[in-house]
Amino acid sequence: MIKKIIYTILIILALLVIWQYELVWYGIGQGYGQLRIIYNARPLQEYMADPAFPDSLKRKLTLIQEIRKYAIDSLGINDSDNYTTVYDQKGKPVLWVVTACEPYSLEPVEWKFPLLGAFTYKGFFEYGKAQKQEAELKKEGLDTEIDEVAGWSTLGWFKDPILTSMLERNEGQLANLIIHELTHATLYIKNNVEYNENLASFVGDHGAQQFLMYKYGIDSREYRRYENGKYNREKYTAHILRGADLLDSLYKNFTSTVTRATKDTLKYHLIRKIMDTADTLTYAGVRSDTNRVVEKEEPLPNNTYFADFIRYRARQNQFEQEFRTKFKSDFKKYLAYLKQTYRSL
Repeated sequence: MIKKIIYTILIILALLVIWQYELVWYGIGQGYGQLRIIYNARPLQEYMADPAFPDSLKRKLTLIQEIRKYAIDSLGINDSDNYTTVYDQKGKPVLWVVTACEPYSLEPVEWKFPLLGAFTYKGFFEYGKAQKQEAELKKEGLDTEIDEVAGWSTLGWFKDPILTSMLERNEGQLANLIIHELTHATLYIKNNVEYNENLASFVGDHGAQQFLMYKYGIDSREYRRYENGKYNREKYTAHILRGADLLDSLYKNFTSTVTRATKDTLKYHLIRKIMDTADTLTYAGVRSDTNRVVEKEEPLPNNTYFADFIRYRARQNQFEQEFRTKFKSDFKKYLAYLKQTYRSL
């Protein structure tokens, strides 16, 4: 009887591998890549005790621990062992994501995974595999993009390490990134990437602002630099989101009688106009100190660029209003409410 059960299970597994061959091997590759990083991460204390490790970077490691503590104690982020180990990237990227959109739509392509649900990006720990996936999507006529990932969350399932590339960021950028990823480990709703990323962006932005005020003071260089960068990012983001609305309207007005060549021409000129008029925006402080403010790009960005801003930024006003009016800008109460309202992965 036991042998029959074992044989049945093996047959089911074999059929699953045949049926979802690519998905199974993708999952194995991602699992290996993630576990390799976690396994090779070293305790933070080893870096702090290493005389060869620069003091400037040790200060960044200490700062990350202060950010963690503040996020847990003052913002209501879930307590965890995340960011208590360090993975040395040796100056190389370790993860890339592929995104894609239809040529005349800002709706992103989704990838569905068992248990985890749908995602509008697909990660790869090998750049060659990301390139292969992008090439396949391009053959389908899709707009595509490959982006290097600065940080990611395993959603509380594993101990997320500090990546050494994170230590290149200034105080505000580092606080924003750490709090963003810790938010994912606190609440991540299945099949709702746009909500998850917008929430993490909101908590990261405002949490970093509060942390810098707490640690350095409102008149500090660190706080002023972050405020200037935040103002600039928000101004540029608003411009790109307005552009996304224009593109969406253009695409929805395309009829079956409009030729592909005409569609491409109209699309090109509108994106060109959106990017050119970004130069007319007035920025605070030094533009190079911001994260996402960019110079006019050549070649022009495609639909994935605008979809990315929607994914991470389109709901900021919604969160802002709810946070301030219903919860009087109290992050602990706000996150407690969200955790009670939504089921996390």
